[in-house]
Amino acid sequence: MTVRTELDAAGIEGAALRAGYARCRSLNAHHGKTYFLATLLLPPAKRPFVHALYGLARHTDDIVDESPGLTVEQRAARLDDWAAEFLADLDWGAASDPVARAAIDTFARWSIPASYVTDFFTAMRMDLTVTSYATYDDLAKYMWGSAAVIGLQMLPVLGRADDATRWDVLESHAIDLGTAFQLTNFLRDVGDDLRRGRIYLPQTSLDQFGVDRDRLARGVVDEPIRNLLAWEIERARRLYASAAPGIDLVHPTSRDCLRTALQLYAGILDEIELADYDVFSGRVQVGAARRLRVGLSGLGRSLAARRGGLPSVPPTPTA
Repeated sequence: MTVRTELDAAGIEGAALRAGYARCRSLNAHHGKTYFLATLLLPPAKRPFVHALYGLARHTDDIVDESPGLTVEQRAARLDDWAAEFLADLDWGAASDPVARAAIDTFARWSIPASYVTDFFTAMRMDLTVTSYATYDDLAKYMWGSAAVIGLQMLPVLGRADDATRWDVLESHAIDLGTAFQLTNFLRDVGDDLRRGRIYLPQTSLDQFGVDRDRLARGVVDEPIRNLLAWEIERARRLYASAAPGIDLVHPTSRDCLRTALQLYAGILDEIELADYDVFSGRVQVGAARRLRVGLSGLGRSLAARRGGLPSVPPTPTA
């Protein structure tokens, strides 16, 4: 399936706008391997909008974490400038930056609240100054902006199962799923995050198992670290279990995208356990064979769902 086919199916016109969406798709394909695979299970008419939302998040995150040679103050200034410009352009309805252009078009087509991206920018700003979180509730406040609102942005694109499906119930499941994804990333990336000076596990959990920053920095998996990670893995699994019923509440053509993403991300937790909780030596990931098996299974179901009737082409932005 080519980029052109997806853009045509979504009714996206204009060379500049199509280039913006293509750029977002490229970011998703390069950086979001699991996320991109799951997106391919959506009907072509929905994919560009998911790519755009991913592209916005990735571009912003890169300002925070992938700006070599810049001081914290310089990165903060870049982030503040980007956020202010994006919000102004969102209000205006147009942008010169290709990633912003696609994201703004997506926000307009699907009536996504601007508060979601404002909360996301706030969370990204925290990454420049906050290096630890005292309690899980404190961490959850960060994850609201860094992950939960991404799930809420996605919901209009994914669609409801039917008009009787309550949005508030669907939103609750989306929040749990986004939070579970984020917590899984934190567990997988303990070593990488520590090298950036950050710990995304609650201090109360570290204290409970006798783990401190120095013990983590040694990068040696001992019993206290195993117990800490096992505790947080179970927290993530509870979130996945709470989120799972929401899959049947989205449109049938969107379910296998979510189901595949959930299975693959939850699979990272399994792989951490199989690696004896070694999250320091390298990035734990789901193997290619399992990814292929889950992806092909989801593809078969998604194609069957589409034969029941493709979703209508999304509306164009209103003036």
